[in-house]
Amino acid sequence: MIKNYFKTAWRNLAHNKVTSFISVAGLAVGIGCFLLLATYLLNELRYDRFNANADRIVRIVRNYHSTSDNIDKISATTPTAPVPVFKQEFFDVADGVRIYNYSDYKPAAVKYQDKLFNEKKMLLADESFFKIFSFKFLEGNAANSLTQPGSVVITSSIAKKYFGDTDPMGKTLIVNKTNNMLVTGVIEDVPSYSQIKFDLMGTFAISPRSKTQIWDSANNFSYLLLKHGTDLKSLQKQVNAYIANLDKGDEKSGNKTWYTLEPLISVHLHSQATFGLEPSGNIKYIYILSLIAIILLLLACINFLNLVTAKSIERAHEIGVRKVMGALKGQLFIQFITEAALVTFFSLICGLLLAWVNFSWFSDFTGVKLNFAVWNTSWLTTALLALFVVVTFVAGTYPSLYLSAFKPVATLKGKSTGSSGGAVLRKSLVVFQFAVSVFFIIGTVIAGEQLKYIQNLDTGISRDQVMVVNIGMGYKELQAFKDQLTQQPGVKSVSASYDSPVNVRGGYVLKGAEGIPGKLQVAITAIPVERNFANTLGIKLIAGHNFTQADEQQILDTAFQKRKYSFILNETAVKSLGWTPEQAIGKRIDMNNRVGEVRAVAKDFNFASLHQAVTPIVLFPEYDYFGKLLIKTAGPDMANTVAGIQKSWKSFYPNIPFESHFLDQEYEDLYKTEQRTGGILTVFTLVTIFISCLGLFGLAVFSTRQRVREVGIRKVLGAGVFNIVGLISADFLKLVLLSVLIASPLAYYVMNKWLQDFVYRIHVQWWVFVLSAGLAILIAFITVSYQSVKAAMANPVKSLKSE
Repeated sequence: MIKNYFKTAWRNLAHNKVTSFISVAGLAVGIGCFLLLATYLLNELRYDRFNANADRIVRIVRNYHSTSDNIDKISATTPTAPVPVFKQEFFDVADGVRIYNYSDYKPAAVKYQDKLFNEKKMLLADESFFKIFSFKFLEGNAANSLTQPGSVVITSSIAKKYFGDTDPMGKTLIVNKTNNMLVTGVIEDVPSYSQIKFDLMGTFAISPRSKTQIWDSANNFSYLLLKHGTDLKSLQKQVNAYIANLDKGDEKSGNKTWYTLEPLISVHLHSQATFGLEPSGNIKYIYILSLIAIILLLLACINFLNLVTAKSIERAHEIGVRKVMGALKGQLFIQFITEAALVTFFSLICGLLLAWVNFSWFSDFTGVKLNFAVWNTSWLTTALLALFVVVTFVAGTYPSLYLSAFKPVATLKGKSTGSSGGAVLRKSLVVFQFAVSVFFIIGTVIAGEQLKYIQNLDTGISRDQVMVVNIGMGYKELQAFKDQLTQQPGVKSVSASYDSPVNVRGGYVLKGAEGIPGKLQVAITAIPVERNFANTLGIKLIAGHNFTQADEQQILDTAFQKRKYSFILNETAVKSLGWTPEQAIGKRIDMNNRVGEVRAVAKDFNFASLHQAVTPIVLFPEYDYFGKLLIKTAGPDMANTVAGIQKSWKSFYPNIPFESHFLDQEYEDLYKTEQRTGGILTVFTLVTIFISCLGLFGLAVFSTRQRVREVGIRKVLGAGVFNIVGLISADFLKLVLLSVLIASPLAYYVMNKWLQDFVYRIHVQWWVFVLSAGLAILIAFITVSYQSVKAAMANPVKSLKSE
């Protein structure tokens, strides 16, 4: 009996090749997209769970509240003190580790024999690192790999890169020309779902701050391993009480610093802290993508449902004969659910192949290495089996019940088998499909406009043609290199800064402002710069003048305590001190024991993501260390300009590979999450439209076949092709228009919510909805027109004779 079911199902599918192909294609695309998104979501949700102690590890984040601007700042970077102090003070802390991003401001130049590369993923950590985190050792062991100063653990990819097939253990890598680091371990490449990503892990002992326990200058990342059974809420209360008792001089000002313990497994998707080892994900985007995955699968199932019911007229006689011959309703249901199972099976195979073929593209698109290896084998098998069962019953149950319920007498007499309830359901499903499509179209357009707005917004910094070179040098090296660069054609100006000018991270406190009574303190961002910084980046000064060579000389070759500083404050910083720009000029201020005068006031400029409003910032010349070399280029021959800069670099730094990028690229990198989400929306909007059009095509087939006699009569009475096409198409376009009316307010609400994450954002315009509606109607008309024209061109004699 079962064999007969499958044989009959196969014959029916083979007989209806077009319908079967469309059914399989629609479901395959839906299943393939579902698997791609599900793999990405699984990768995000399993972040850091590979660590054996994942449920006992917490990250320490630093919180700061400033009364001057009433802003809470949360940073993943911490001073050196919390880890050793918390280990000593709190019974529930079993161990801890401090991590320093050694290649944060510039890549580490790593050399072995004649091989020299810039490495962008080098970290330093306390010797406890590999005891707390679970990275698989191929050579060496976790217990003692970082115990000796100068030790380094490398990944298998780095081992292959520098040592080929020879054993790397005991070999020495020269890092930044001065540090000889002994390879004491080789581990498997760090998983893409780890928040701590590195290619080389050196010992924290080579950091000059490794022996200090200070509560300021937050440059590290701190993690604690808690004892089994620790109550995190109770420990947090103890930490809060301890920090509250520390007298750091902020009590009088009202400013406050405290530390929060974040569970490791919640950091990636739930943390609000900035400046982490990698950008955090966003649980809201996980919800959005999960919903998209489910909707795509549901749309594909709806297509199958519509296509099967569209073919019901052709199968009515078959069903009538089967029932007359004694077939029971349950047997017919099994027959039709078997057909649905076959379609689902072939669709699942095609969907798997579709996902597999597109993993490479999707990995590049998301920035995460994805493949079916992300899944545990048993998980994948279970997921595919569940997918098969769910899709079969969601897509096949209603058509099977619908077809098996036909009355044999009515079908054999040729009476209509359709019910008004079934027609309403089919139309409702098409409305749902196109409502989803219109929603995605509107969302894609708004997201694209917001990203375009971000890219074109005047942020107060001229990013155009500014080349950035990651360096690590003091004033003397910089000045000599700068002098040579400025002589080259195509180089307009050269400057440098400690940090990226589009993502400044330095936290300072401004106090002791001249003429302001009381203990006013302002939490600010500040960045050490070379004196030509403002000119190079086109930052406008609204009062005072730029740094001069005299300002430069006051801090060069001078002990820190004797330096006389000059400052440029932005408008917001001046307002927070209660001054006008003109009043601020010449005023004395103290910023982290750097005492000097305000030299100028700059027009507000964005020095961080546009998710944040402009806050107080101070520029000041300090030439101890620069991390970014900024080269403003000009002229059409950019290739020769870059070649000249490379030549100068090699003459100054023959042992450091030259790497550069443009400031625009750094700026765009701040919005990778939004760009990724916008891109995913675009791709899956197209997929949704494709699937929805298949569903609409199915309904068009069903409708036109029901109206064959009506079309024939109209043609006999003189109706033209255009009249009939318009008549048939109008019914479907009404459904699409209804979809637009349903989707538009919902899309407006959701996208407004999304835009609220940006301080600087567009206002949603009416034309977005008109454009989206027009696209949806045009797409629907093109989809329906083929079937409408086919019906309108049919010979009325044949249609009336057969009917």
